[in-house]
Amino acid sequence: MMNSAKEWLNSDDFDDDDDLEDLEGQPMFEHYRFKVDKGQSAMRLDRYLVSRMEDTSRSRIQHAASSDYILVNGLVERSNYMIKPLDEISIVLPYVRRGLEILAEDIPIDVAYEDDYLMVVNKPAGLVVHPGHGNYTGTLMNALKFYLQDKPEQEAILAHRIDKNTSGLLLVGKTYDVHAALAKQFFDHTTKRIYVALVWGNMKEEEGTVDAPLGRDPKDRLCFTVVPEEKGGKRAITHYKVIERFGYVTLIECRLETGRTHQIRVHMDHLGHPLFNDDRYGGNKILKGIAFSKYRRFVDNCFSIMPRHALHARLLGFVHPMTNEELIFEQSLPQDFARVVEKWRAYTGEKEE
Repeated sequence: MMNSAKEWLNSDDFDDDDDLEDLEGQPMFEHYRFKVDKGQSAMRLDRYLVSRMEDTSRSRIQHAASSDYILVNGLVERSNYMIKPLDEISIVLPYVRRGLEILAEDIPIDVAYEDDYLMVVNKPAGLVVHPGHGNYTGTLMNALKFYLQDKPEQEAILAHRIDKNTSGLLLVGKTYDVHAALAKQFFDHTTKRIYVALVWGNMKEEEGTVDAPLGRDPKDRLCFTVVPEEKGGKRAITHYKVIERFGYVTLIECRLETGRTHQIRVHMDHLGHPLFNDDRYGGNKILKGIAFSKYRRFVDNCFSIMPRHALHARLLGFVHPMTNEELIFEQSLPQDFARVVEKWRAYTGEKEE
């Protein structure tokens, strides 16, 4: 957990493991700051915030207060606090996209776990998580809206995100209270997240850690790159371990300590081992091996089997906000990824014979 609500509210270190094309870089929380006018009369804190935040219900604000997500002059305050002139107020709320109605669509989803409070979904590669930026229908949120349409008391709220072309486990809260508790676990880095990636080249070490801050690439706003913290980079840490070597490519396991946008993809590229078939970071061409015709055909065939970057969210662990039970879920490689791994295993096996 955070050391203090002040640390939580004053930080910009929100989990941001999204695809920019789909979610436009939006954080999972809205962060507001207000300064009370000199002539403001006494008023309850929740009433004042409702008057300033027209699209936000009083119940959402009261929940934020009861969860220590509202500070006044740097101190946690409750809904009944009476505001005074020049008070400085900070508040965070679970993000709700405005101006865009999410329509229920009958899209099949693979539910790995579900109860009255949350869901764990196995997202296939290619499925956009949230409507927006050219993807207004056919998304996971449209599917979840349909899935929960007979349960008006429940609403799907993402606790974190994964890229459009990354497959694997995704956690969804069903109420604002549960979502806030889950999202805070991601913020505190107390969740367990393990990914499987296929990267170009034969990695030198059996395991290691990449501790390199990330920021937007000034040459391409849809990409990220390693940026020194003094120049605005946010700290990012990825631990990796080799699972299997195929000479030309390496199958690895990545454990996230932080959750930056495209973190694994950028960190592996930084090491000189871009993800296999990652078109955004240069992995969609032959980067290891001599491109003679047979080898080139083999790689092209692998690209056609898995026309996306080779990254899968295999394991997700967290503490259930209502039961305090630690839950851990694992999801095996999807068919496209598994087929490509098997092809590399067979190809390098033939070379060794």
